[in-house]
Order: sequence, then C-alpha cells, then structure tokens
Amino acid sequence: MKEKEAHPYFRRKTPEELLRELHDQKRGKLKLYIGAAPGVGKTYKMLQDAHDLVKEGVDVVVGYVEAHGRNETEAMIGNLEVIQKETIFYKGKELQELDLLAIVRRRPKVVIIDELAHTNVPTSRHKKRFEDVSYLLNQGISVMSAMNIQHMESVHDLVYAVTQVKVRETVPDLFIQQADEIQLVDVTPEQLQKRLREGKIYEVHKIEQSLQSFFKLANLHALRELTLREIADEVDGKLIHSHEIGVTGICERILVCIQYSETAEKLIRRGWRMANRLKADLLLLHVLTGEQTERQKAQIKEWQEFADRFHALLIVEEAKKQKPAAVIVNVAKQYRVTQILLGQSARTRWEEIRKGSIVNTIMRQTHNIDIHIVSDSAKQ
Repeated sequence: MKEKEAHPYFRRKTPEELLRELHDQKRGKLKLYIGAAPGVGKTYKMLQDAHDLVKEGVDVVVGYVEAHGRNETEAMIGNLEVIQKETIFYKGKELQELDLLAIVRRRPKVVIIDELAHTNVPTSRHKKRFEDVSYLLNQGISVMSAMNIQHMESVHDLVYAVTQVKVRETVPDLFIQQADEIQLVDVTPEQLQKRLREGKIYEVHKIEQSLQSFFKLANLHALRELTLREIADEVDGKLIHSHEIGVTGICERILVCIQYSETAEKLIRRGWRMANRLKADLLLLHVLTGEQTERQKAQIKEWQEFADRFHALLIVEEAKKQKPAAVIVNVAKQYRVTQILLGQSARTRWEEIRKGSIVNTIMRQTHNIDIHIVSDSAKQ
C-alpha cells in the first residue's frame, strides 16, 4: 500500500533549504526606506528610527548620511555615533566615501547608509554602494538604507516617460527584493512642493527650475502612484514567497528578443517586470546576422551584465542561412517559451511586403505562445 504523503506544510526540509536558513540567520537584516522623490523625509525617518533603536539598547552607528544641507536632517543625527567617511583622492579631487572597513572593524549591530543608488569612486572596493551594503550584510551587520523609486532598475523607462529625466544610478530589483523590510515614506505632492518652496529640499537658486521640471505636480502624482504600486507588488511577492512549498507545474518562460538599438535595454526591463510579476524565467535572445563590429561585441558584453543583474539567460544565436524569425521560433520551442517580447519592427511597409513580417512569421509557426510588441517611443 502506498504511504500517504505528508501535508506539504509539514514536509521535511531539504539540506539545501536548511543551509539557506542557516546562512540567513547569520546574515544581517536589510531595511529599506523608499519614497517617490527627494525631500519626502526618508533620511529623517531613518534617523528617527535609529534613535528609537538606541533607546532599546541596540548598537547603531551612522555609516553615511547625506543631509543635502537640510538643517532638520543634520539635527536629527544628534548624538548618534558617526563613522568618519573615507577620504579618497581621484583625478586631483578630494572625495569622501563610505569607510567600509572602518564599519567592519567597529562591528555595530546596525549601520545607517544613505543614498543606496550611489556610484562609488572608481578606486573603491566596490563599484556601487548597494554592493557595499551586500558586503556588510554578509558580515552579519544589519543595514538601514534609503532610495527614491526612480533608482529602481526596472522602472527606469517608466520614470523617463513621466519626467523626461534619465536616471543614471540604479539599484537592481533583485537587491531590493532581498530586503527584510521595506518602509514607504510618503507625503502628498502638494506637501512636497510646499517643502520645496520653503527651501527644505534644495537651495534657493534651484527651487524654480525644480518646480518647472521634476517637481511638477503631474510628475509627483505619477511617481507617487508608481511608488505605491511597486511597494505593494514587493510586499505581495514576499507573502507569496513565504508560502511557497516547492509546487511544481507549468513554468512561465519569457523570451525577450534584442537587437543593436536604443530600445534593447527598455525591452529587457519590460521583460523583467513581466517575469517578476509572473514568477517566470527570463531569457534574452540576440540573433547574429553577420560579422560583428567591436562596438557590437561590447554591446553583447553590456547585455550579459544586464542578464546577470536580472538573473536572466542571454542566448546569442547565429542566423547562418536562416531568417531571424526562424531562429526565434527554434529557440522558443527549444526552451519551451510561453511569451515572446519583441520591439517594434524597423521595416517599412514595403519591406514587410517583400520580406515578410517577423511577427506574422513567428505567430504562424508557434502555438500557445503569446507575442507582445513593445513600441519604440523614439519613433513616436
């Protein structure tokens, strides 16, 4: 007689799960404060919470806080212990960065590190500050940090569409998902504009320009809505993950087809957002149609970095005598893809009549695969 299977909630954990739990117990905890825009009060709230922890007997230090000349924020540091910043000379300039090794030597229970999306001076131990934070977490030191929604990697294109501001510094979504706690720091757009006019966010000479650009009321409303939605998605994702029991079944796989164009990164981010919401595997495909230039080789290296950040698989296939559409179909079948993301075709109507439509070819030769076409905003 077949032995009755134990209820999945009471199943025995695998050795891998036990090792992961042991690692998580030794690892520091990460708390993120996220807001819709500069000036909502992320750093202030973070410091406020730090004082509360100190009152409870927790060993807290300030590793890096950027007050941006805001008196309220500077005053909130108060009697918290501050680790001196590291002075680095680079290209004739004296710059200050987080002193990572000083924090490790001090070994506090919790360290405050502001400006999570910051890019370090090239001679630093790590390229990005979030990598510094990862290092400290692995050392068993808990971190409180802050960032604005526009620095979240996958919303880069959405933020640009709303504000027309290209954000240079980003934090990978996968890093944000590792946070043990995410706290929304929120004020209304009207309150934020009031703070700006009162000189509580930027210096006086920057106020009017900011009100006419990034801090326009419509922008702030859109960024606030985006922040609320993204944080809600992150919380939902954590709830789902905490109840996952190793159920096997049909796995969604999303294939993003990329070419040498400005829209490639936009497509990858869009694919990641879809994959993240569907808990799907993400694959990136580039079809080689001829000899590569040095610039194109460099582009593929950049895509590989993107793939690594999003835990995606980058596939580079030679077309040889096949048409690109046939290569896409073959890869989709080989990897059992369920959804394909394509950029808007650069072919003219006449070229589509002569050579055929790539989308139509893929649709004819695949079954049960959804095709998504992402518009090229540059052509609009």
